[in-house]
Amino acid sequence: MIAYFVIYLLTSLPTFAQSPKDTISFIQTVDVVSGKIDTIASLKAHFEAPNWHPDNYLIMNSYGKLYTLQISSKKIQELPTGFATACNNDHGISPDKKWLAISHNDKKDPSTKPYKSAIYVLPITGGTPRRITSEVMSFWHGWTPDGRTLAYCAERNGNYDVYTIGIEGGAEKRLTTSEGLDDGPDYSSDGKYIYFNSYRTGHMQIWRMKADGSEPEQLTFDENSNWFAHPSPDNQWIVYIAYTSDEKQAHLFGKNVKLRLMNLVTKQIKDITPVFYGGQGTINVPSWSPDSRKVAFVSYSIK
Repeated sequence: MIAYFVIYLLTSLPTFAQSPKDTISFIQTVDVVSGKIDTIASLKAHFEAPNWHPDNYLIMNSYGKLYTLQISSKKIQELPTGFATACNNDHGISPDKKWLAISHNDKKDPSTKPYKSAIYVLPITGGTPRRITSEVMSFWHGWTPDGRTLAYCAERNGNYDVYTIGIEGGAEKRLTTSEGLDDGPDYSSDGKYIYFNSYRTGHMQIWRMKADGSEPEQLTFDENSNWFAHPSPDNQWIVYIAYTSDEKQAHLFGKNVKLRLMNLVTKQIKDITPVFYGGQGTINVPSWSPDSRKVAFVSYSIK
């Protein structure tokens, strides 16, 4: 269990701590029907995890801070997060578009754990964050359609599982109990399912379960290491990142990956990008356009 804890800790640290300083981040979108890829910006810094706001801008993290990127004007601006300046790539927009959930490394937390990520909520335009989870390590990944509950991956007693908690904090609820990593929980738009990735079979695959944690169902069965399934707003698709090599329980930066799309009615899967240089930071969080037509993601190059 100790070895497993160390592996996940290393892959959960902010990617800028793992990547070279000469990284170029390509902020891109892909049309899930036509496959057309557009590059919004090429940034000479390490950016991660774009959330797509209906007002046509993206929220991303870089070096512990959050930024907005206007899709049309390409203007980039820091989003003020008060004391929370050690944010990782697990953040997301509330269903009413008024709030932002973040995961911040709170070095003042009394825990003896080496990394102290806790979940906070702040206004979408910036402000002082309010802490939601009392325990670390906790990494945000999903929001119920009614905005009342958050889903997240948390380490408790050396094992990483899916938990939920009310928006006002309080007691958390554990939804998965299997050995091995359960991560990336994201709700369907109707609130019926939570999609997540799991290593419970000895290979990282995409699963879903009822919102209460019951009836887990495996959805992918291939040789790729599959992570971070995000259901579309119209509930017709899930998009996820596939490592083309078996990465066990790690989701490292700097690997060959591709984005894949599953039709939730037929369960048919297709590639929507070619293989590219990416990994952690590419699509950790919900990044669908409001019309369910496009997905925002990040690819990288290193000089």
